[in-house]
Amino acid sequence: MPRILANIEMMDDIDLVRHASQKDAYAVRTIITRNNQRLFRTAWSVLRNHADAEDVVQEAYLKAFNSLESYSGRSSLSTWLTRIVYNAAIDRKRAQKRRQESLLLQDVPVIYDLQSWTASDVDFDSPESKLIRKQFSAILKQAVARLPDDFRSVFVLRDIEGMSVSETAEALQIKVATVKSRLFRARRDLRKDLAIKFESIFTDTITFAGADCDAMTNRVLAALNIQS
Repeated sequence: MPRILANIEMMDDIDLVRHASQKDAYAVRTIITRNNQRLFRTAWSVLRNHADAEDVVQEAYLKAFNSLESYSGRSSLSTWLTRIVYNAAIDRKRAQKRRQESLLLQDVPVIYDLQSWTASDVDFDSPESKLIRKQFSAILKQAVARLPDDFRSVFVLRDIEGMSVSETAEALQIKVATVKSRLFRARRDLRKDLAIKFESIFTDTITFAGADCDAMTNRVLAALNIQS
């Protein structure tokens, strides 16, 4: 290991930040590689989405490295970075929640809502996305089968067959208000059910090391215009 790199890896947080603020590539790389796993897992714990978590971590690094002067040393550098990532993840989750609420107000079928929620901004060739696409149909079918009969009939006619509220009411010989009420409850129950299933799928994807870590480090260095 080059002597300069060895010296940097032995530095405490204050000295490491001082070197990083001077655009020292070794210092920046050391900070990133030390913290990538924890920061990714922090973001993922809020967002439950690999791509979103990765984006949040990268954005948080750029914010942190452009404001290193605000690091006082009262907490560890890792804690300081974790707080930045957590707040950024919460902000993104709130934005996603506002979007989901908007979709509900627009009466968007739950299938499209869930597909958007689980695959938003995801690389469709990624292992996570392939796994989701492979299992989505089977999981959805099982979840729909678990709905109470009255709810399931409304859900299938409205969200799968695409019938209007009035057409569904006429077909099932129930009131329009009853269709809306049952559809709301069916969608709510499905979201809860499927969220648990998808959480178990995503649990296997929360490691962040090797090529992922290297790629993140190189992107941050490039964005900061620092030569390795």
